[in-house]
Amino acid sequence: MAIKVHGPMMSPAVMRVVATLKEKDLDFELVPVNMQTGDHKKEPFISLNPFGQVPAFEDGDLKLFESRAITQYIAHTYADKGNQLLPNDPKKMAIMSVWTEVEAQKFDPVGSKLSYEIVIKPMLGMVSDDAIVAENEEKLSKLLDVYESRLKNSKYLGGDSFTLADLHHAPVLHYLIGTKVKSLFNSRPHVSAWVADILARPAWAKSLELTK
Repeated sequence: MAIKVHGPMMSPAVMRVVATLKEKDLDFELVPVNMQTGDHKKEPFISLNPFGQVPAFEDGDLKLFESRAITQYIAHTYADKGNQLLPNDPKKMAIMSVWTEVEAQKFDPVGSKLSYEIVIKPMLGMVSDDAIVAENEEKLSKLLDVYESRLKNSKYLGGDSFTLADLHHAPVLHYLIGTKVKSLFNSRPHVSAWVADILARPAWAKSLELTK
C-alpha cells in the first residue's frame, strides 16, 4: 500500500488527513504512533517529521508533514478520485485559500485550546483552567460572528461547494460540538447548519470509525 498516515486518530491533525483520504475514497495504511511514550520525538518517526509532531505522511517515495499541506497534496494529486475538494475557477480557489488561512490562523488556535481544556484534560484526569476556557469562549464567539456573516451569503466557506476550507474545521468541530461550547454554534443558525452539514458527511463518519 503506497499511502501511509503516521499518527493516532485522536489527533485533530491526523483526522484532517484521514478525512481527506476518505473523501477521495483512497486506500491507505494508518500507522500507530504512541505519543504517550514519546515515539513521535524519536526515530524512526523523527526522520519523517523533524519537528516531532503528527501526522507524517508517505505516498510512495514522497514524504510530507503538516496536515494542511498534506490535504492540499491529496486534493490536487487525486483530483479525479472521489469528491472534488478544490474549485476549478482561480477566483474561487483564492476565496477558498482565504478561509483555509482563517481556519489555520484564527479558528484552530482558539478551538484547539478549548478542546484541550474541556475535552482532553478531563480525559487525562486533569482539571480545566476556567480562565483559559472563558477567554477562548469569548474569542470563539467573536470569530463565529464573522463565520455567520459569511455563511449567510454562501452555503460553504469557499462558496457553494464543500472544499478543504470546510473539511479542515471538522476535527476540532467534532470535539467542541460535544461540549458546552456547542451553544455558541447553535445560537448562529447559518453556522449551526454548516456544522451539521460537515459532520454528517459519509467520509467523516468513515473517518470516525477508525477512532473506535
